[in-house]
Amino acid sequence: MTTTEAADAAMPTPGEPEAPSDHAHGVHGYHKQKDEHLKRLRRIEGQIRGLQRMVEEDVYCIDILTQVSAGTKALQSFALQLLEEHLRHCVADAAVKGGTEIDAKVEEATKAIGRMLRT
Repeated sequence: MTTTEAADAAMPTPGEPEAPSDHAHGVHGYHKQKDEHLKRLRRIEGQIRGLQRMVEEDVYCIDILTQVSAGTKALQSFALQLLEEHLRHCVADAAVKGGTEIDAKVEEATKAIGRMLRT
């Protein structure tokens, strides 16, 4: 099959439904960085376990609070990265499709941003 034939085969014919998006198959915006995200979350988990040890060992309050702040910032940074990937993948996909889906995705992202700002 030539490149042109392959491109033509990939395009739906008029009236034929388009191939389902990645979302229909459970592939989300963070999928390509999944291993990196899991590694980052394990590091954050280690920070939280460190907080538990600090409390068990009666470490000075301010030192514990400093580590709480570091853990909080790490989670916020992770959330921001995930939000960016959501905007680039899920919201952008909805924008291409148009219709009410884009409105729903923008509203969903706006609510997520609101939740992030409240923390």
